[in-house]
Amino acid sequence: MAFTEKLLRAPGPVQVGGYRLKRYHVTADPAGLDPAVEKAAYSVLPDLLPFPDGTPKSGFVVVHRGDDTGAYVSAYCWAWDNVLSFAGAAAGQPALGCPDLDPTHFVRLTRPLIGCVWELAPMRHERDSWVRHVLTPDTPDLDAYLADAYREGTTGPDPLG
Repeated sequence: MAFTEKLLRAPGPVQVGGYRLKRYHVTADPAGLDPAVEKAAYSVLPDLLPFPDGTPKSGFVVVHRGDDTGAYVSAYCWAWDNVLSFAGAAAGQPALGCPDLDPTHFVRLTRPLIGCVWELAPMRHERDSWVRHVLTPDTPDLDAYLADAYREGTTGPDPLG
């Protein structure tokens, strides 16, 4: 099977467990994420967030519906001012320890995986956005960081660099 990019949407930030997180949804379905998968992914999200360390409680979450039975949620949160922490969960993917093929039955990942090629598309943008809005200014601007989302479209290369 040949590789193809997937669709990427950025539906706007969400607040979960005191964290303010940008959201990215990845799927091959032009209709977007199935609402049941989306609801289940966000219900497991509080369990994926790290213990606060004084860094602004922010980051981004990627919810990905695979082409098979799998669904994935990846939570990336800023820590130690300039480090990205990760925790993830999977559903419907027995190879990752899921007990069944239900794409709404999420279990926390125990393997040291940080995301697939489609989920990693926003990563460089998020690094640059954090530097631009939080680390570089004299006064960090978390609202500007949250408003600065990776462009919607596909998971392919960003035409703006």
